[in-house]
Amino acid sequence: MTIAAQDFTGTIPNFCQGIQYFGAELPQFATLGKTPVIADGHKAIADINDPGATFQTLLAADALRYLTLQICASKASGHPGGFASSVEAYAALFMLGHKNVLTEVGHHAPGFYSAMFLDKSLEAMDIFTVANLRDRFREKHGLLGHLSGYIPGILAPAGPLGQGQHFAMAAALLHPDQLFPFTMGDGGMGEPYPMSAIAHFHTAYPKATNFLPVLVWNGFSQEHHSMVSLKSNQQMLDYWYGNGFEEVILVDAKDFDDQNQVGAYVDSTAFSFEHRLVFTQAVLLGVNKAAESALHGGKLTAFIIKQLKGAGVHALGAKSHNLYAHHTLDNSDIVNGLKRRAIAPAAWELVRTNFARAGGGSASQVAVTESILPLVDLGILPIEEFVIAGEPKVATTAMGNLVAKVGEIDKSFIVTNADGNEASGIANINKALKIIHPTEDPLYSQSPNGQVYEPLSEDACAGLAAGLALMGSRTLWCSYESFAINGLPIWQTVTQAMAELRRPTPSTICLFTAGALEQGRNGWTHQRPEIEAYFAAMMRNGNIFPIFPTDANSIQVAYEYALTTKNKGITITASKSPLPIRTTIAQARQALIDGAVTLLEMAGDQLVVFAVIGDMTLIPVFKAAEALSTSGVGVRVVSVVNPRRLYRSTDVAWQTCSEPDGEFLDDAKFDALFGGDVLIGVVGGASGLLEPIMLRSNSKRDTFAWQRGETTATAPELMAFNNLTAESLVAKAQILLS
Repeated sequence: MTIAAQDFTGTIPNFCQGIQYFGAELPQFATLGKTPVIADGHKAIADINDPGATFQTLLAADALRYLTLQICASKASGHPGGFASSVEAYAALFMLGHKNVLTEVGHHAPGFYSAMFLDKSLEAMDIFTVANLRDRFREKHGLLGHLSGYIPGILAPAGPLGQGQHFAMAAALLHPDQLFPFTMGDGGMGEPYPMSAIAHFHTAYPKATNFLPVLVWNGFSQEHHSMVSLKSNQQMLDYWYGNGFEEVILVDAKDFDDQNQVGAYVDSTAFSFEHRLVFTQAVLLGVNKAAESALHGGKLTAFIIKQLKGAGVHALGAKSHNLYAHHTLDNSDIVNGLKRRAIAPAAWELVRTNFARAGGGSASQVAVTESILPLVDLGILPIEEFVIAGEPKVATTAMGNLVAKVGEIDKSFIVTNADGNEASGIANINKALKIIHPTEDPLYSQSPNGQVYEPLSEDACAGLAAGLALMGSRTLWCSYESFAINGLPIWQTVTQAMAELRRPTPSTICLFTAGALEQGRNGWTHQRPEIEAYFAAMMRNGNIFPIFPTDANSIQVAYEYALTTKNKGITITASKSPLPIRTTIAQARQALIDGAVTLLEMAGDQLVVFAVIGDMTLIPVFKAAEALSTSGVGVRVVSVVNPRRLYRSTDVAWQTCSEPDGEFLDDAKFDALFGGDVLIGVVGGASGLLEPIMLRSNSKRDTFAWQRGETTATAPELMAFNNLTAESLVAKAQILLS
């Protein structure tokens, strides 16, 4: 029997305000629900074989399904189906005291929010009742459509599939005494990265098994059957074992079905109540075994729950994935779904008590990301100042010396690189910190206890580095600029999360070497500077700072600065070739603050200003400056180091960022740098990086930028192919002057 909330005459807990329907109290409640199975002052159920533990876990699953469906229907929006098929496993994790639960599935957000509400985490957002929960779902400054660190108790963002493992593995590395389960859908399992990322991580860190993939095998993706829907149970087990897992536990709802449901995937909520209890007990026991295996058994472990998508909500299969505009709280499918899952007020009180006690308190208090990870003080880094116009230096090598020092001081610091540090002029990092590898070999700087993580996957590199930074640790992701695009999705996810994070955390820092101009002889696959267009667009987010050091002095200062920042995405792009020293350390520091620095100024009747991004691009510009000067034209060459500083404050959403940075160059200083008769922007990558300067300049102006990659023998030849020559620069200046 189901009772509409307004017709209920008994006592209703205050947090239940907003619930539409209540169910009748179950006959077993008097015995199995009399006392919470998580006792006051305890973190988990005391006896996993206690029938009350199974009964109360089942009540928690129904409560999660009910809330998930109701908050989605309150806005006729959201995704209840995928989470609904996982709730027994999710509830079991909580009841066993595991609160550090992550996911790769952004569409599970309403389910996670429901759990955070039940364990009181959302009270930190002034969400005290179900009515508050409904009101704040999918609202600005509320419960976002996809998971975010903005929400109390949520450990990591989720949205793009194939990313959740990165956060779980990063957290496992930093907190070896805790378990980090993460749910993944069988649709997301088709992404190319999860298994390869886990395999390399497990080889590098064989003792860090305290993360637990929880596969939600429900047979469907967003709009169709999942690509693994036809696999048998044995084939699925073989797949996981074949990818290096040592313990794989699969609980198939089909084995407990007493309703003769058709197909390999069934809805456990359709079982008789007795069979629902048996299924829930199997999940509880299976999750407990998996958790023990991963956390204490030292085995790479996975848990699989096989249950039809949409189990227990408004629809089944892919049709349950999301709600449409007609799926309001008055829609018959929604109403029937809510009535089927309705539980009694006393059951709600019991579930909330267990969830609030689980793990030692609300996730907003006990999750590892709810406190700041202590960091070792780095002190003063040993910056070496090179003499202007002295011997050319490799900028990346100069930075590598500082990176090595950071790793020597901070043993939790990790460098990731898919392409090989030696090829990027930073072999000094490998020699000092060692590549993490089971084969110890001094010739290749390999050691099982190293600090350089080198999978041949940019996603795995960016994922671990960015994940660790989000969790509170220092890292550096190194890559060729040409290849880094393959790791950008996870990095971009993390930087957006950092922009709205409720705590400070070290910025995620990158070193991108061998820009397209240096890759001419390697073929068109290496000519890919479009990643700079991403950074150009992302600068307006407010917490993204692409930095282009002028030289080996400038890059050291850039890294020193990056290490002091919080909640930002900082990319440092530099060449691996020996290039002239053009700035002092003092000039380099001022350039980071102002955004740019004047390298050369020659008087003349009219003034041409070159605004240059990059180090190699300065070579043709200096030649052009000399040619113009000999003809009586004044020239100023400005190296643009930190273009984000050159926007106007109103151009950037900096006020909305956690740890906001609202420093921008004022008009007077901007004019002192870039004011002239003619302004020519020069960049070896995407022209979008020049936008801050072009927006503010009132001079006659034009740009020189990357056009297309080509196989060439030398960097100058590639620059010529893209019209980045001294002759072209001079000709353009003369046209603009005339």
